[in-house]
Amino acid sequence: MGCAISGLAAKAEFGERNTGDDAAASAAAAYLREDQIQMIKESWKVIRDDIAKVGIIMFVRLFETHPECKDVFFLFRDVEDLERLRSSRELRAHGLRVMSFIEKSVARLDQLERLDALALELGKSHYHYNAPPKYYSYVGAEFICAVQPILKERWTAELEEAWKTMFQYVTGLMKQGYQEESNRQRHLAVSPKERPDKRSTAL
Repeated sequence: MGCAISGLAAKAEFGERNTGDDAAASAAAAYLREDQIQMIKESWKVIRDDIAKVGIIMFVRLFETHPECKDVFFLFRDVEDLERLRSSRELRAHGLRVMSFIEKSVARLDQLERLDALALELGKSHYHYNAPPKYYSYVGAEFICAVQPILKERWTAELEEAWKTMFQYVTGLMKQGYQEESNRQRHLAVSPKERPDKRSTAL
């Protein structure tokens, strides 16, 4: 595997501890400088040519380093042969969906309101996929490991820091969205019996 930020390092690098309001504060504190935005956009032009390949590498690596993540993916839950996954049409399709989200995020880096709305909405939808926030940080770490060989000499410590910062920001907002949706669903689940009965307060 050989990527320094893969595996356990992902927890420390991508703010694994943050949930709810903590996640929002973390996201706000972690936004990119203008030069970092430009670095990401330039590097994305190269990565974009290999998005299907990066998507597959990213998820195969994710299942190697964090096999428990497979529990979230019904189609891949019982697949032990990672080589079989590399040729899976379903995994390719999911990888492309994730890469499409990254592409949209990159395009919105200088349109903060649109980026925030995108990431919050994705976090809310992940509540319905039963995909808990503890996994979000791992994807960014594996993406970075997957793109380093593609970017070759273009990959620098500064570029790595820029991508890490972007993923911190986006996953922070996703966690916030997940928590908001979780709270909303809990509120909706309160049955009429548990709600205050107006008749019981009448004199």
